Formats: sequence, structure tokens, C-alpha cells
Amino acid sequence: MDETSPAIAAHDLAQACALAMWAEDQASQGLGMVVERVSPGEAVISMIIRPDMTNGHGICHGGFIFTLADSAFAFACNTYNQRTVAQHCAVTFLQPGRRGDTLSAYAVERNRSGRSGIYDVTVRNSQGEVVAEFRGHSRTISGTLLAPGIDENSQ
Repeated sequence: MDETSPAIAAHDLAQACALAMWAEDQASQGLGMVVERVSPGEAVISMIIRPDMTNGHGICHGGFIFTLADSAFAFACNTYNQRTVAQHCAVTFLQPGRRGDTLSAYAVERNRSGRSGIYDVTVRNSQGEVVAEFRGHSRTISGTLLAPGIDENSQ
């Protein structure tokens, strides 16, 4: 095995975990989200702001922006084949999302130790402007995403 094999194996594991999660993620699918990219500890998910996602001000309801960031967070922290959930999340809205715009959420792992992790998510609009910043704290729970036999130590 050459020195690049562990990185390739970790990327393959992250992809397999994302596929398994996506198959069961009715919320993200129902909102029209698209998994753009997943790698160990990272994920990019996008979503077009539909008219039914706007609030009384004619801008994207903050709950949908939070949900997009939360989905990216979930996909990033579940790349190691350990079931992981949110323990605490916070979001800061910096500017509105607009009807018809595509928002992209980029989640990145900042720290993972034991059963806990910290992830930052930046949500940007189609022009690359930051719409929101999100920080999520994760906690692993029992179980795996993939069937037994997948090498979980490929990370």
C-alpha cells in the first residue's frame, strides 16, 4: 500500500457514508438540497431559495438557512462511519438570502476528539457573499452508517 492509500480510503469511506445518509435524509431531499462534495470532515451542500421559503419580508426565512447549514454540518461530521448528531448549534445571519438564489453551505471540521467535535459552516449566496456563519458541536452516538464489514479505521 503506498502512502496515498489511507487518504483515498478515507475519502471513499466519507463518500459511502454520505450516500447512506442521503438515502434516509427526507428533510434535505424535500427542501431540494444537493450534496455537492463530501470528504473526511467536510461537506458542501447547496439549495435554491424557492418562493415558499420566503418570509413576510420577501427574503429567505432564517430557518431554511439554518437547516441548510445544519445539513452540511451533519454530512461533514458523519464521514467517519460513526453515527453523529448535533449537541449544540448557533447561527449568525449576516445578510438575507433572496428568492431564486442558490445558497451553498461549506462545513469544515475544526476539532474532533473522543465523542465530541466542532464544525464551522459558512453559507454563501450565488455571488459568493457570506449570508450566515454557523458553528455546530457534535456528539457521536452508538451505531454506524454502513453495514458491517466496511473498514471503519480507514480514516
